[in-house]
Amino acid sequence: MSCNWDFVQYVADQCAGAGEIMTKKMFGDYGIYCDGKLFGFICDDCLYLKRTDAVAALLRSIDLRQPYDGAKDYFYIADVDDCDYLSALVAATCRALPEPKLKKNRSH
Repeated sequence: MSCNWDFVQYVADQCAGAGEIMTKKMFGDYGIYCDGKLFGFICDDCLYLKRTDAVAALLRSIDLRQPYDGAKDYFYIADVDDCDYLSALVAATCRALPEPKLKKNRSH
């Protein structure tokens, strides 16, 4: 099953308080980025955030699930309607994640 684009856009809009949000289609589902950092996935119309200790402390309840077969457990976020809460979770996740690695120039 894949994602409904309206849901993907809604989640991106709800996270906007954390920074510049971008989604990228990946195998029928979506990766979701804030200021260039991949912080989670939207799979089958569900939001999953990467696991960090900082976010665990902020969660109203901890629900670990795999976003896709073979994946590690991520935080499943059921409440995507509270934009302040969601933006705080995204911001905390991104602060805890390392900076994205710069891609090397592959010119021949």
